[in-house]
Amino acid sequence: MSHAADHIQARPGNGQGAGRWGHTYAAVDLGTNNCRLLIAKPTGAGFRVIDSFSRIVRLGEGVANKGALSRDAMDRTIEALKICADKIERRGVTRQRHVATAACRAASNHEEFLDKVRRETGLKLHVITPEEEARLAVSGCISLFDDGSEFAFVFDIGGGSTELIWVAATPDKACDIRAWTSLPCGVVTLAETFGGHEVTADRYREMVEYVEALLRPFEEAHRLRDRVAGHQVQMIGTSGTVTTIAGIHLGLKRYDRSRVDGMWIEREHIHDISRRLSGMSYEERMAEPCVGRDRADLVVAGCAIYEAIANMWPCARLRVADRGLREGLLLDLMIDADSEQRRNGHGAASA
Repeated sequence: MSHAADHIQARPGNGQGAGRWGHTYAAVDLGTNNCRLLIAKPTGAGFRVIDSFSRIVRLGEGVANKGALSRDAMDRTIEALKICADKIERRGVTRQRHVATAACRAASNHEEFLDKVRRETGLKLHVITPEEEARLAVSGCISLFDDGSEFAFVFDIGGGSTELIWVAATPDKACDIRAWTSLPCGVVTLAETFGGHEVTADRYREMVEYVEALLRPFEEAHRLRDRVAGHQVQMIGTSGTVTTIAGIHLGLKRYDRSRVDGMWIEREHIHDISRRLSGMSYEERMAEPCVGRDRADLVVAGCAIYEAIANMWPCARLRVADRGLREGLLLDLMIDADSEQRRNGHGAASA
């Protein structure tokens, strides 16, 4: 897996031959459900976020049934991307890369949408493959890997797809991916198939069983369950579903990334919260501070996907990552700036 350096938008930085240190970086992750932006400056430990933006845009609404992005969804998304473009301009960003994932991969009219985004916002979005999406998700949360585990199992529950990545732990925390898959199932597509507003216990069980059937070929191909049972594996979840469950577990009245990112949560606690959410009415889920109106019809689908994963590979606890693809994009940009410095004969980058 290699990143796409030719898709990086760049302009001159602040320091000639300074590698990563001469630039301000931006990354947009446009998913099936969310539009997210990070703007960052490099630090010795990685980077420091200086601005961010996140909005639920539901770009992929209806794509599973109609095969195309709707006008309303495109318009909502472009309005969010205009905010991203304005922040990027005001922060003086010199290196940026912006990607779109499952909804655009599946939509027949995605090229029309990308052209419209370029014309109206100036941002160049690139549709990445599931393989690239998996690599970036791992790269973004690799700092959370536990040195005591031989392997890490990373999952990313998206709006239109779910990535599963099996990673060998290395002393330098390199991205040594041994196996991965992308399921054609995320919170939006599952909720559209089974319903998300009022979910009966039988319907919830059907959702879990549906996802388990999608997971089975990956387990049969790689036989990971035995290693998970032998406690050789750390499980990391990076998704809105996992962070929402973590926020509920902590009893947060308002979501707080600093308390959620990197925390550990026992499997039985996640199971209890998932079942409680699935048994609530739509209005009751809306009233949960870490769920709210925007996620109330999707969170049960996310719980079903997690429960299927936990049933197939029952790790005793999960590490929560409120990070992933955007962070992976930023790290790629910084690595490329260092490589450019070396190619230009300025030596290795330093702090």
